[in-house]
Amino acid sequence: MKWSDLSDLADLRWKDLKKIDRDDVLQRLGLEQRTPMTDLFTGLGLFAVGVLVGTGLGIIFAPKAGVETRNQLGESLRRGSRRAEEFGQRTGAEVGASAPGHIS
Repeated sequence: MKWSDLSDLADLRWKDLKKIDRDDVLQRLGLEQRTPMTDLFTGLGLFAVGVLVGTGLGIIFAPKAGVETRNQLGESLRRGSRRAEEFGQRTGAEVGASAPGHIS
């Protein structure tokens, strides 16, 4: 039963309350039903804001100068990239050596 089907609230009986659509009543009252997805997106938004604020505070209160931090970060990324490249080459060589029909 929809809220709009009721002609007069004075004629409403207790049994009729069970038949009224919950979403229709919430909409009439200017409310909305919360769903797990809206809670998920709200939580993700708050998490993202927290990450941004934490990053900003970390940069502001960092013990090293910005140039030093960027240089250190860049060097770490270059080392990691070299290691990943070497690992890929070793793995590729091992896979190629174990492939059927490979003659050593």
